[in-house]
Amino acid sequence: MSNWVRLIICITIPLAVGGISGFATSTGISTWYPQLNKPSFNPPNYLFAPVWTALYLLMGISLYIITDKGFINKMVLIFAIQLALNFAWSFVFFYYHQPGWAFIEILLLWVSILFMIISFYRVNTWASLIQVPYLLWVSFASVLNFSIWILNR
Repeated sequence: MSNWVRLIICITIPLAVGGISGFATSTGISTWYPQLNKPSFNPPNYLFAPVWTALYLLMGISLYIITDKGFINKMVLIFAIQLALNFAWSFVFFYYHQPGWAFIEILLLWVSILFMIISFYRVNTWASLIQVPYLLWVSFASVLNFSIWILNR
């Protein structure tokens, strides 16, 4: 497989996962979420899509770098687990309207991202470091999720 085709596939996977979860949970985003009490540091809604798009692009680039190094099985599994947890969070929060369970789930996501960063670092520093913004955003999202859960109990 050519490098360009593999790069496109690696970038398409996280973008598609994000797009599918966004589409599937859009009703909750547009109807349930606006009704919630939110903390003062809640970003405006228009900010989420471009941030997540950039993070999904970085995920895809990181996956491409790792698969180029020949560590496909273990590293792809680590990547897939964090991506599955990322996908699941949207459903728990926006579709099932369960911010408490979503908070537990996002903590698992955070741990899986950290594990991915550490694992990728052993193979390629750059593939690891470009995931740091993702960890930082999910750290912020965790605090936001927790705050929304507390404000709406």
